[in-house]
Amino acid sequence: MRDHAIPQKSVETTDRGFEALGLSVPVLESLRRVGFEHPTPVQAGVIPLALAGRDVIGLAETGTGKTAAFVLPILENLRQGHGPRCLILCPTREIALQTLSFFEAVGRPLGLLSVCVIGGVKIQPQIQRLRKGVDAVVATPGRLLDHAERGSLVLAEIEELVLDEADHMLDLGFLPQILAILERLPAARRTMMFSATMPPAVDRLAQRLLRQPIYVDLRPAGGVAEGISHRLYLVEEENKKPCLLALARGEPGSMLIFLRRKVDAEWACRQLELEGHPVERIHSDRSQGQRVAALEGFREGEHRILVATDIAARGLDIPRIQHIVNFDPPATVEDYIHRAGRTARGAAKGTVSTIATWMDRPMIREIEGALGQELPR
Repeated sequence: MRDHAIPQKSVETTDRGFEALGLSVPVLESLRRVGFEHPTPVQAGVIPLALAGRDVIGLAETGTGKTAAFVLPILENLRQGHGPRCLILCPTREIALQTLSFFEAVGRPLGLLSVCVIGGVKIQPQIQRLRKGVDAVVATPGRLLDHAERGSLVLAEIEELVLDEADHMLDLGFLPQILAILERLPAARRTMMFSATMPPAVDRLAQRLLRQPIYVDLRPAGGVAEGISHRLYLVEEENKKPCLLALARGEPGSMLIFLRRKVDAEWACRQLELEGHPVERIHSDRSQGQRVAALEGFREGEHRILVATDIAARGLDIPRIQHIVNFDPPATVEDYIHRAGRTARGAAKGTVSTIATWMDRPMIREIEGALGQELPR
């Protein structure tokens, strides 16, 4: 019986069963309740290694099932009722909430309790939840350190550490906070790190964090999934906004628009609303409740278009996005890959359109070099 189905939408799965990976009967039964039947390739690769107690570096696109790849072996190893033994660090509040949702859905029937420790919401309910006792903490780095400094959370007994979306964590400047957190953790622990890309900064962090890790590298050749059509619109600066509006009018289906600046995101949302498009936006000035509502509305089809700054570029579970629009070319090739990874999940098809000016040509050449093809003009 599926009590709370969380199907692995639009994600390629293997023909194996989860029982072949070495999971116990209670965990398998809990998985069946949420509708998981076959592991994805990253789950099939990571879970047996993690069950054997190895440190793991998982490299795979966003949306390939990485959360279950680290949560399931943790559920097997975690002891109940001994205080926080597991810490999962996430770069954004939304990713943390998604991770907690899966942990609770599978872990609660096993008697394991978890809490989400993030900013943007009141701290007192989190303190009260921690006082009642939890087995696992899912957190963003800043709020976690706040609790540690207040004494409301002690990290001395952590046995399992996960860094999810490690490249994005470093992009957002979390390295000093991560190092401060590491100083509070015991050396005798198991560490898993997951990332869609492996830039030098992530590699250096891995060398500091992990002990003889095993790499599970399932990144697609060239870094971007098959099934994506790439387009480039080279325009004058004053024509960028008309180009964006023309794309919104001319392209049916769900659309995620990335802009660098919050002021541009607000402009785009207002203008698209005036033209009659169902649209919502997320950026760092929006409250946590507003961001959650916007994402839910987009997932459920209430809004056809979501306007976002890079806070939504990674890790978010938003299936069936048909069109990604880069109003500004991203700052790095890795960011282009992350943005493109929002579409064409599994066997689905998708389009990535980038609006650029002559000043963006150096970055366009870097993206084309990484893709091994010229972006069609």
